[in-house]
Amino acid sequence: MSDKKRVLITGGAGFLGSHLCDRFMAEGYHVIAMDNLITGDLANIEHLFGKEDFEFHHADVSKFVFVPGKLDYILHFASPASPIDYLKIPIQTLKVGSLGTHNLLGLARVKGARMLIASTSEVYGDPEIHPQVEEYFGNVNPVGPRGCYDEAKRFQEAITMAYHNHHGLETRIVRIFNTYGPRMRLNDGRVLPAFLSQALRGENLTVFGDGSQTRSFCYVDDLVEGIYRLLLSDYALPVNIGNPDEISIKEFGEEIANLMNVEFQPTFQELPQNDPMKRKPDITKAREILGWEPKVDRAEGLRRTLEYFKEHVNEVMAGKVDNTPRSF
Repeated sequence: MSDKKRVLITGGAGFLGSHLCDRFMAEGYHVIAMDNLITGDLANIEHLFGKEDFEFHHADVSKFVFVPGKLDYILHFASPASPIDYLKIPIQTLKVGSLGTHNLLGLARVKGARMLIASTSEVYGDPEIHPQVEEYFGNVNPVGPRGCYDEAKRFQEAITMAYHNHHGLETRIVRIFNTYGPRMRLNDGRVLPAFLSQALRGENLTVFGDGSQTRSFCYVDDLVEGIYRLLLSDYALPVNIGNPDEISIKEFGEEIANLMNVEFQPTFQELPQNDPMKRKPDITKAREILGWEPKVDRAEGLRRTLEYFKEHVNEVMAGKVDNTPRSF
């Protein structure tokens, strides 16, 4: 058995999971990616196949999890993460956040591994305080259409803290704010891939409400750095990781149009139920505890992301993607 540290990354074929696989491979870990491929894509990790220190397990963590040998770390990123997905498969979304998390916490306990869970800014719901600090308990509608995702993540945090406090398990909780970059699905349903796909097809950009709602976009490399630092820290309570550079959706659409050298002509639609009007992380804890803050500004991040979308432009132009964003 190699003396390399071994890390299990669930959701390893997804957008964030695949980037984490790359990071831990680069850091010299033995990486075990696990995914049931409901929303993940093997194309995101195919460049790792055949490497000595990488393995892939096709499995659903909501049912059963088994990994032979030692495990040092578990990163639980298995979950639908965009409204277009969790509105279509709400029960699976709830199960991976509850049963899946329970299974993985049990595995971590047996293996003596440290476990980091991917929580989300959605635990804050439509926030009544701004920016959002980790101590804010949130404003979430548990029976609304987004409740399947929001409450799954809130339960995930609760059971993780229960294992930490009751069993003494080493756990970490990252609350992830809007993140973007290469490997986002073209039909993800979130605002950035929708805007880029629509612009590439020469369509008007779909804006919900009047476009005054805000988001704060973090480039994926910055997010991965924050997650890596949090995993290796000694802090067990939730930490916001995101970019506090806030922008309205309408202004963001104008940025995308300028980037694509097209005229910004929005098509306005009704705001989805319980869609948050504000999103901005307070990253004081990340700065003080992890020495982390985002480095890639939005202009550079969008340039890199556009290059990825251009590589897949044939899929966009062939109409293989649904470009209408469901929410943000």
